[in-house]
Amino acid sequence: MLYFSFGSNMSEKRLLQRITASRIGVAILTEHQLCFRKRSEADGSAKCDILETGQPDDFVLGVLYDIHRSQKTVLDIYEGLGYGYNVKTVSVMIDNKSFDAFTYYATNIDTSLKPYHWYKRHVLEGAKENNMPQEYIQRIDRIPAQIDIDSERRERELSIYA
Repeated sequence: MLYFSFGSNMSEKRLLQRITASRIGVAILTEHQLCFRKRSEADGSAKCDILETGQPDDFVLGVLYDIHRSQKTVLDIYEGLGYGYNVKTVSVMIDNKSFDAFTYYATNIDTSLKPYHWYKRHVLEGAKENNMPQEYIQRIDRIPAQIDIDSERRERELSIYA
């Protein structure tokens, strides 16, 4: 199965803690915008979402992974399928070649929320690991974030980059 990751799972270190996956490459999803507006059921902060705009100039960069069908069930649990995220099939491009992949989109949206710094760092690390354009990385970096007062969670989340 092909999985298009646009948020924290772009970081291979994060994704491979969760499931087994093979990276195919950086892919582009057109007519969408990257947002941090999905309310986390676990911690109440903002997580990534893709907003379908229908505008041809809008795009989201992400990482296309190949995963075994059995791994999708595990990923669904991590992503909270049915609890703020649903799945849809998207058509993404790599080097002018089209791939159909599944991805998650938010159903529990709150535009007033901010992501935790550690979550935004997962997204930034993934963008950097995958050599995404500096302009795209800067766009992510400009997203306002908040400090997680749960220091244990914060340190656990960031320990993969130590």
